Amino acid sequence: MKKILFLCIMMSHSFSAQYKDITIVKEVRVKNKGVVVSAHPLASEAGAKILKLGGNSYDAIVATQYALAVVYPQAGNIGGGGFLVGVKSTGEKFTIDYRETAPQKASHDMYIDKNGKADTNLSQNGRLAVGIPGSVAGFFATLKYCKLPMSKLIQPAIDLAEKGFAITEKEADLLNSNQENFKKHNSSSIVFVKPIPWKAGDILTQKELAESLKLIQKLGSKGFYEGKTANLIVSEMKKGNGIISLDDLKNYKVAERKPLEFNYKGNNIVSMPLPSSGGILLAQMLKMAEFENLEKYQQNSVKAVQIMVEAERRAFADRAEYMGDPDFIEDKTSYLISDEYLKNRWKNFSFNKATLSSEVGKIIPQPKESTETTHISVIDKEGNAASVTTTLNGLYGSKVVVSGAGFFLNNEMDDFSVKPGVPNMFGAVGGEANSIQPHKRMLSSMTPTIVLKNGKPIIIVGTPGGTTIPTSVYQSIVDVIDFKLNANITVNSPKFHHQWLPETVAFEKNFPESIVKELEKLGYKSEKVKQIGRTEMILIDENGNINAVADGRGDDSVAVE
Repeated sequence: MKKILFLCIMMSHSFSAQYKDITIVKEVRVKNKGVVVSAHPLASEAGAKILKLGGNSYDAIVATQYALAVVYPQAGNIGGGGFLVGVKSTGEKFTIDYRETAPQKASHDMYIDKNGKADTNLSQNGRLAVGIPGSVAGFFATLKYCKLPMSKLIQPAIDLAEKGFAITEKEADLLNSNQENFKKHNSSSIVFVKPIPWKAGDILTQKELAESLKLIQKLGSKGFYEGKTANLIVSEMKKGNGIISLDDLKNYKVAERKPLEFNYKGNNIVSMPLPSSGGILLAQMLKMAEFENLEKYQQNSVKAVQIMVEAERRAFADRAEYMGDPDFIEDKTSYLISDEYLKNRWKNFSFNKATLSSEVGKIIPQPKESTETTHISVIDKEGNAASVTTTLNGLYGSKVVVSGAGFFLNNEMDDFSVKPGVPNMFGAVGGEANSIQPHKRMLSSMTPTIVLKNGKPIIIVGTPGGTTIPTSVYQSIVDVIDFKLNANITVNSPKFHHQWLPETVAFEKNFPESIVKELEKLGYKSEKVKQIGRTEMILIDENGNINAVADGRGDDSVAVE
């Protein structure tokens, strides 16, 4: 049922009546071809199909995102939001912010109970957790950079939803483990719940979702933000304590922002600005690591990890204090990534011992993390590059499916500081800069990034993983630029993560134990985690050779036009 190819030069695929034969391609090496890397083979193939039809990277991005909403329901979506970073072959750089926003009826203390405690169950599960979805508006905002009409870009997703596709073993396991959550938060029957357990090869058909996609195909963005689908979303809100209104949906706006750019060792890093914390964190971490000449060390050696962890610690402390929606706060990006500020931040670094997190911020107890997002990296044969990260926030978002419309809604309100000092589901602490206000965008960790050399893309990278996203992108860039590693080793090497609070450094279970022990002797607290992120990377060398790698931690896959 499932074939895995670890190296493939070029593949051609055709869409059949039903999508049963799923081929996972982990790595390709090509030239003068467009490639798509995403979390699911059928989504990557949808993007590659659009490239074959004459579309560019941005066409492929839209098609892949719509397909992920069908085949990857735990994170792919039309009920969530995301960020796009693009670099055109002409050199033009742009970002599209289609992050969810707080509804008009949202308020600063909406998740605080009568005893003054934060009720994170309400911000993480059910209808009150839902922010106004931005994905569909973002797809239409991307059209200005596309070559093909939306009617063609959305068709592969409609076919997948209407005809059905065979689910993978990983998807079956996730659906099975969430059956009770689905039942708890949905009063109507949904296609994701069935009386016997899901298994690999089962066909998932989503007729209601297909109809929702057809409305978008026929009516444009109004097919989602107005009319039937909007009414169904509001009706779903009224089944519980949801607060999104028809006006909220109709008035949602995408924001096109100036990319966050900075230099790292002769390379131009292009990433996402606020309300993503990712670009700022990436700049801070890379610049602080540069003070110690990181290239002198080896990947995942004691000193390399120590330098990188300490940079992560300081950056995440700043995230909690300074970062939020730039339309609502003073944007201190320039100050936070300045050499003067970062040199001062780095003064108390020592190779002799771990820095205490209390030295960079107030200690607050943290919960365990949970992560679910999805990333797409694309380059076309003309050299247009796109890096896109989208999310429902938690696994299957709020767990609520819009009855009659067939898609999951996000639980993105939890990415606000529900109560200053109280951590969200990923353990991230925030302050007033990220407090809840109507129409405000919640702070994000998503870090879609493109690295340029002499004006040309050389790295297109991103990953899911909540607060582990910026640190994984950071490690990916360091692995390529400083440690001179190839894409496969970079993507699949064991990762680590630190975020100021909790004090603990998280290591993937296959991280070298000897290195962990040496770090513990220096005062670092450690924990083992199953996995950190699922990185999608494209490397392009000076001769135009493309090496695209999909993360081995999941069903992620590369497709070639």
